[in-house]
Amino acid sequence: MSFLERAGSWLLKSGIQEPNGGVARYYLSDRQCNAPISTEITGYGASAFVYLHALTSEAAYLDAAVRASRFLLEQAWDQESDLFAFELPRAGQHSLAYFFDCGIIARGLFAAARAAQDAEIYRAARAGCLSMADAFAMNNAPIPPVLRLPSKEPLPFEPRWSRSPGCYQLKSAMAWLSVDGLKDLYDHTVEEALHSHDCFLPGDSDCEKVMDRLHAYCYFLEGLLPSHSDPECAEVLRTGIVRLSCYLRQIAPVFERSDVYAQLLRLRLYADALGIVPLDRALAAEEAEQSAGFQCSHPDARIDGGFYFGRRGGKFLPFINPVSTIFCLQALAMWRQYDSGGLRVSIEALI
Repeated sequence: MSFLERAGSWLLKSGIQEPNGGVARYYLSDRQCNAPISTEITGYGASAFVYLHALTSEAAYLDAAVRASRFLLEQAWDQESDLFAFELPRAGQHSLAYFFDCGIIARGLFAAARAAQDAEIYRAARAGCLSMADAFAMNNAPIPPVLRLPSKEPLPFEPRWSRSPGCYQLKSAMAWLSVDGLKDLYDHTVEEALHSHDCFLPGDSDCEKVMDRLHAYCYFLEGLLPSHSDPECAEVLRTGIVRLSCYLRQIAPVFERSDVYAQLLRLRLYADALGIVPLDRALAAEEAEQSAGFQCSHPDARIDGGFYFGRRGGKFLPFINPVSTIFCLQALAMWRQYDSGGLRVSIEALI
């Protein structure tokens, strides 16, 4: 089987998507169990299943996208707060809502609604975007990354990038572009991100944490793609790709993440196709080779075909990760299309 068939089979059949439609954050190969279901990862899963259906026309992928969407509608939506909750609350725990997660979920639902022509899923995606605007976009202040539910009280900011406002939030603000009347919120988030992105990297003296921030900085550059025709945004995309490439190669001997290789490759391919910067074919080929090297080959169906999250000191970490798998399969599919002269990019299709 091809890398794409194996990756798609892992997403469909390994158990990473559980019977209720939710997708686990990762599979722990050393403990042989799934981590808890993540609403954000289920949103990514919905987008990925739609992408795989578009490539293959296999009905099983569209069915999986709809199952993921139904889980989000029925179990992840917090009725009292009108927001998508982070993971699923456990006994004695408060629910939280992340701005980033809500945007990823909404984009996944929009993708599933378009592919399945499902009005109910579309309404849920639209409601999610409107609730993001109401709860997070407050008086031109920085978007709070996390709210406590049901009060919608922002949690205090923390040094971790995911618990602080930042340019990476632009990826989720892309969801607002799918709803009439919300483009101004996306545009404002672009302005804020352009003002703050320079200090996001390196952002830490620990090189492993810098690698994690590269993943988040990729989100920022991905979020800029809808504004690529703006000269300032195009220049930031050009210089940002170079910054990412340099940091990635400096840190890789110590710690490397498969998703960063894949995200950088996707950015290069989008930037070339959109006329932002010509593709550096040698570096792109290296990133494709590195991405492909994280795919698992294993007799256990819970592992085979998925992609490892990362490698430390040359050794794979025991996380078979759905987002790593999704980003790598899209990047490698795009690379194959580019190589054969058949790449046609759609910003809407970026997972």
